[in-house]
Amino acid sequence: MSRYPAIAAAVLPAALALAWWATSRPDPATSAAAEADIATGAELYVENCASCHGANLQGQPDWQTQNDDGSLPAPPHDETGHTWHHGDDVLFDYTKLGGKAALARQGIELNSGMPGFGDKLGDQQIRDILAYIKSSWPARQRDVQSARSEVERLQGETTQ
Repeated sequence: MSRYPAIAAAVLPAALALAWWATSRPDPATSAAAEADIATGAELYVENCASCHGANLQGQPDWQTQNDDGSLPAPPHDETGHTWHHGDDVLFDYTKLGGKAALARQGIELNSGMPGFGDKLGDQQIRDILAYIKSSWPARQRDVQSARSEVERLQGETTQ
């Protein structure tokens, strides 16, 4: 019977340390993207994105049909488009660097009409815009996009 107190004395501090570690780690839901300001993002979207992607996130007509130069018209950012199919890092790079440069980072050579906004918008402003866009999606699309972001994050950790 005397071994149980010894085991408890060894296990209890380890359990407490594990509990502290687990609760002190940042929750992915409170990442920089989650801390973004949706109202600011809405204003920035109107100023920087709506002229191509539409005031209601609807994109351009025939957005899946290539233009003569091989680029595609601006896609919708609502749930009818494919924006929610991409993780946060891809969306951030695409907005900051522009489509062609972001795709080139992935080894894809493709013409894109999406300009980079890195010289005009700061990182937090880009996060705010993306938060606004994501706030318009139904729960299912937000969940899928969040899972995709986590997969991309984990893949990035394994390649570093």
